[in-house]
Amino acid sequence: MNDVLGQAIYDRYHNLDAGKLWINNKYGPKEEMPIATYFRAEDDIPDIEWMALEQCRGTVLDIGAGAGSHALLLQEQGVDVTALDVSPLCINVLKERGVKKVVEADVFTYDKNRYDTLLLLMNGIGLAGTIVQLKELLLHLKTLLNKDGQILFDSSDIAYLYEGNLPKQGYYGEIQYQYSYKKLKTEWFNWLYIDEHTLLQIAIEMGFNMDVLIEDEFGQYLTRLTIAV
Repeated sequence: MNDVLGQAIYDRYHNLDAGKLWINNKYGPKEEMPIATYFRAEDDIPDIEWMALEQCRGTVLDIGAGAGSHALLLQEQGVDVTALDVSPLCINVLKERGVKKVVEADVFTYDKNRYDTLLLLMNGIGLAGTIVQLKELLLHLKTLLNKDGQILFDSSDIAYLYEGNLPKQGYYGEIQYQYSYKKLKTEWFNWLYIDEHTLLQIAIEMGFNMDVLIEDEFGQYLTRLTIAV
């Protein structure tokens, strides 16, 4: 897959001729993803993400770290955080922005260390793509946790997108997206948004306890998964 998101983040950080980052989808018109979102300062972090950062404990793995805004905030607070991303260009930006511990890897195959907290923000759990792969990802993440470790992530219920006409086949939170930036495009890829009820069923099936820490009126929520004893 073309490193389209990484290129957009890299260009923005280096003040190059940054174009607009577009997200194409199969359910409506394309949407612009403001690249500045990946470089948010402390004052611009949403409440859900702030609570997640405050809940981090011990050693932290920031999965899908992007430009490193969350990792940098944790690092400033003295947290032992490692930023992981699959994008070589994001890795470059992470290092240049001063993140001390950086790992270039695909989380699905990463197995080098264990952590007290696994952090996946901005719907980072969506990288699972489908319900089936979410189960596989959760089982893998379990192997990256220390005893009494936790997984923190946010997601949302996107039933509202369908205005009452949910698809008859598959899970409605399994979305297909495509990034477009300048003359670059990714292949279409799967991205998952999961509602609380469905996630709870899967968490139990995969051997986790689940706590919803905060939710808002837009169907977004922050959850903590811990290994069930």
